[in-house]
Amino acid sequence: MRVYFLAEKTCALTVGGAYLGLADGFERSAEIEPSGICVEFSPLGDLLPVRFLFDEDLLLDPPPQIVLYYTDGAVAVYACGFLRADQSLKVLWQERIGRTRLTLTLQGKLLLDFENETGFRPVELPPALEDCRAEPCGSGFLLRGKTAFALLSHAGEMTLFSEGEVLSAGETLRAIVPFHDCLGHTAVCEWKDGTLVSCSIRAAREPGEATYALALLESALIGADCTPYLSDALAPKAAALKEYLGDYRSVVLTGERDKIGLVYPRKERIFDVRYFRVTTENGKVANLTPIPSP
Repeated sequence: MRVYFLAEKTCALTVGGAYLGLADGFERSAEIEPSGICVEFSPLGDLLPVRFLFDEDLLLDPPPQIVLYYTDGAVAVYACGFLRADQSLKVLWQERIGRTRLTLTLQGKLLLDFENETGFRPVELPPALEDCRAEPCGSGFLLRGKTAFALLSHAGEMTLFSEGEVLSAGETLRAIVPFHDCLGHTAVCEWKDGTLVSCSIRAAREPGEATYALALLESALIGADCTPYLSDALAPKAAALKEYLGDYRSVVLTGERDKIGLVYPRKERIFDVRYFRVTTENGKVANLTPIPSP
């Protein structure tokens, strides 16, 4: 079967002992069968490699650092969540806020030791919060990093994690969140005790004719207004578009201008890419037709 290899970090890729080159956001591919061949992603820098056997068990239940994307009779294997090679314990900071003590440590993973009258809880944090500091927010705590933030309840449960920049924090948390889509959408959102109470979405730029389908599907995904990208005949059905397309999580381009893919979750760490044929009128999307799998 055709297998595509991608990685979160730049890695040296070895399949069955043969070096296939560097794998990163641009895929490497090979024709291999799920017969137990050894695959290794060796990241550059101070990170541990990810090794696994490419077999039937992997295709049904990948390990935590592997995500699978099934597409057109092939599978894309994405390696992520690389651990640090230095496994020694490092205390990054310790703070006491009221009766709560918070200790941020690094030992392969980023952990926050949380302790107060509710008990002791180790909280695993995403790597983006390594530079964070803690402060009170509402009835819980805010972990504010340069590019990401998180909210913890008074009992130490993570109620929110997001990329973005905190604008203000108090009883209500206000932040600007990027969507990393083709139009540069961002949202100014407000949360109270981890519950979203308001959200205003805005775009940074207008699409070109070639990206109307991408703009349409990414806008529908995040709940933004997608009527500007629909033909006059289809615009009245904009509200039904997301229901028609289902629970997709992202949009992918293909080598064909009138073909676009949507990524749907199958189970934990396994996704299916389903393709649609795009028909346009005067540059705007007039129809989306599912393409049967081969």
